[in-house]
Amino acid sequence: MGGRPSSPLDKQQQQYLKGQVDTLLRNFLPCYRGQLAASVLRQISRELGPQEPARCQLLHSKKLPRVREHRGPLTQLWGHPPQWQPSFCVLRGDGRLEWFSHREEYENGDRPLGSTTLTGYTVLTSQCEYLCLLDALCPDSSRDHTQEEPDTLLEMPVSFPLFLQHPFRQHLCFSAATGEAQHAWRLALQGGIRLRGTVLQRSQAPAACAFLDAIRLYRQQHGQFGNDDVTLGSDAEVLTSVLIQELLPALRAQTLPGLRGAGRARAWAWTKLLDAVHAAVLAGATAGLRAFQPEKEELLAALEKTIRPDVDQMLLLRARVASRLKAEVQGPLESCLRGKVDAQLPRITQTLLSTVEAELAAVRTLLTQGMDRLFRLLRGSSSSTQLRKEVYSFGEMPWDPELMQICYREAKRSRGQLGQLAALFGFFGIQSLVFGAQDLAQQLMADAVTTFLQLADQCLTTTLDCDQATQQLEKVRGRVLKKFQSDSSSARRTFIHSWLLCIFLPFVLSQLEPSCKAELLKFEGDVLAVGSPALTIEGIYEDVVRGFLLQRISRELKKALGARNISCILNDCSEEPWDQAEADV
Repeated sequence: MGGRPSSPLDKQQQQYLKGQVDTLLRNFLPCYRGQLAASVLRQISRELGPQEPARCQLLHSKKLPRVREHRGPLTQLWGHPPQWQPSFCVLRGDGRLEWFSHREEYENGDRPLGSTTLTGYTVLTSQCEYLCLLDALCPDSSRDHTQEEPDTLLEMPVSFPLFLQHPFRQHLCFSAATGEAQHAWRLALQGGIRLRGTVLQRSQAPAACAFLDAIRLYRQQHGQFGNDDVTLGSDAEVLTSVLIQELLPALRAQTLPGLRGAGRARAWAWTKLLDAVHAAVLAGATAGLRAFQPEKEELLAALEKTIRPDVDQMLLLRARVASRLKAEVQGPLESCLRGKVDAQLPRITQTLLSTVEAELAAVRTLLTQGMDRLFRLLRGSSSSTQLRKEVYSFGEMPWDPELMQICYREAKRSRGQLGQLAALFGFFGIQSLVFGAQDLAQQLMADAVTTFLQLADQCLTTTLDCDQATQQLEKVRGRVLKKFQSDSSSARRTFIHSWLLCIFLPFVLSQLEPSCKAELLKFEGDVLAVGSPALTIEGIYEDVVRGFLLQRISRELKKALGARNISCILNDCSEEPWDQAEADV
């Protein structure tokens, strides 16, 4: 590993991949334009609709999501040919991993030997597990690897390994000197992987939401209704994963028979080839999206000017068409929900709910312990230097991988059970779901810490003695915990609504497509008469299905939460204006 060698792809293969990227962009960008228009209509209708009071009680942390920079010596399998060699590795705050020959090169600001963004990687700390994974990459040849000369580089026992595995990229192999170093690196790398993976999911920008919707619609048009982890990463990385998934069967059939070696050596060569394919496709997708950027900005400005004057008429027409569509699809939709969704919805809802509640309880416990530590120092008449240090540590809690691991672990406990249940509906995005739960925990912790520090700063003055200051902080502590309880309850509902939709909506749409798609032609003329790309019959149809499904989800979540009077109104979800329009009808 290390610095990248010359590409194993010849010019013909590179041209083929370039053509495939161009075709992908040509087919995808119309979906993207349509979803950009829909996002503008949604944004304007939100602005003009009734403004509800802010539901968030905690102050929003203005610190950008990040990981703590982590650096230190590791042994790495790199070079050409690859050998286990010492290196100095640095995980940057943006989730980029770099490696150098020596610490001095890093300290002198030299260029690294190699670097990679951590999007899509998985950290393995078991050499046996990693070797089994290599065997599975080329199952037709794994049966004979025991009869070869052993690959000393891969099979040489490594005491504290760190294997970074990626489905479409060459693997990175490291080894730490101690178990403590291995543990620290594992937590740091996992944080970087999550940070890079959820960049689009965390964004509130209309363009990011439009892009994710466009990816889903594009894949549905190609017969892929289930959700998976393909949407982890930046826009260019997501497009790259989508295309490589499409190309993988043909690529495997055409190239695997010609790869040299057998067993694990052959699997290693396969990851090297995939890495070259990934790099070529990523470069093309990045260039294509960069070229589209000026058009996108012009399109958003033009949509704002054309939609805003006619928004009332458009929403009225949408509501009218939605009402007629409901009458057409209600029968088969109710039959699908009763026959295939209702049986599993309670189990999946309860599993999600218990997972999120356990994670948020861990966040509350950690937050309380942090505030209590400050009180103990204050009562103990600690030095100002020690108190400042503790306040800084308290402010850094959301970004401390060791502390937050207590919370993150709860998000992973039910992934096996949840994965099995959701797979029945074609949902394979469990990693995305776990990352989303961990992001939720980190954001709530960051908001709570920000709120405590700001309220404490407002109430503490130099005129207060130690006892008075402690009393003031006790009041702040109580207020923060009440605000946290309110926000965590709201965030829990929104999170569960969102992920239940991700699990069930594509499945329901796939089940209804044979019977309901033809009915849409009856209404297409009414929508086309508006002449705006923001309104499509497919979009209205999907909103109608989503509305029915959300009613089921809200009812089930209310049951799961018991007799508590919760507000499961559909505007807890991102589809607020559409659902409100349907309620008006």
